[in-house]
Amino acid sequence: MDTMRDRFAPVVSRLLDEDPRVAVVLAEIGRDGFREAERRHPDRVINVGIREQLLIGTAAGLALTGLRPVVHTFASFLVERPFEQVKLDLGHQDTGAVLVSAAASFDWPAGGFTHMAPGDVALLDTLDGWTVHVPGHPDEAETLLHHAIAAGDDKVYVRLSVQSNRQGRVIDGQHFVTAREGRSGVVVAVGPVLDAVLAATEGMDVTVLYATTVRPFDAAGLRRATETAGTDVVLVEPYLAGTSTAAVSEALSDVPHRVLGLGVGRRELRRYGTIEEHVAAHGLDAASLRERIGRFVGAGLLPAGR
Repeated sequence: MDTMRDRFAPVVSRLLDEDPRVAVVLAEIGRDGFREAERRHPDRVINVGIREQLLIGTAAGLALTGLRPVVHTFASFLVERPFEQVKLDLGHQDTGAVLVSAAASFDWPAGGFTHMAPGDVALLDTLDGWTVHVPGHPDEAETLLHHAIAAGDDKVYVRLSVQSNRQGRVIDGQHFVTAREGRSGVVVAVGPVLDAVLAATEGMDVTVLYATTVRPFDAAGLRRATETAGTDVVLVEPYLAGTSTAAVSEALSDVPHRVLGLGVGRRELRRYGTIEEHVAAHGLDAASLRERIGRFVGAGLLPAGR
């Protein structure tokens, strides 16, 4: 199966042909995927070299001229390294862009901590007005890229990963999708952790909501789920643990509730190993999730035969 990033360049290259507003800004990384598009549209495919602050500044300048810039590099170089430019050039100037990242939290362990960004969504949460998409499958990535680029002049972050669920789901770029219904708690699975969450909660009497758009947070969807499943909520996010707990608490602020945030821990793992070893070390494998979710919701096992 191809990866989310494999879909990125072909999708955006087609949009460059179809929409004269679309521009692409790169900082070397990912340039090979746009060689043909660069030949066809040399004025709208711009490579700034290894200059991440300039990457964001250039995108903001293009947006001020009326273009819709799509900006791409690894998450750590797209959100963390040029954060001041994201805050000022895009945020303070109220200009729109589509930031599309690769490498996620630890997709390339051999690259070391410089190429890991478990805190990217939490960092964007300090700014106003960002839409954040976290697809869990290449088909969903393609859908969300179209949504993001078509979103007027909005500020949008699309977080791509090599980690993927086995199948894509029908999503609309706004709402959570109900993957399973139960009565003893709600588990919100974000993007590529859905398969592990479904395996972990097999036989548990819990509702599983699937989230591929986390900002804005689908507060109404969560509230509807808690009406039948109760207000014990577990968040399983493929980035920094607890990133969305405040959003859950705000959605349920008028009712008693409990929230457990699971995700990537703050402790830096200095033996980089493999993706699977990182998943297990952070407790995001199905067995670890089953133990932690079951303990929080009191197991909530379905009766035999149900």
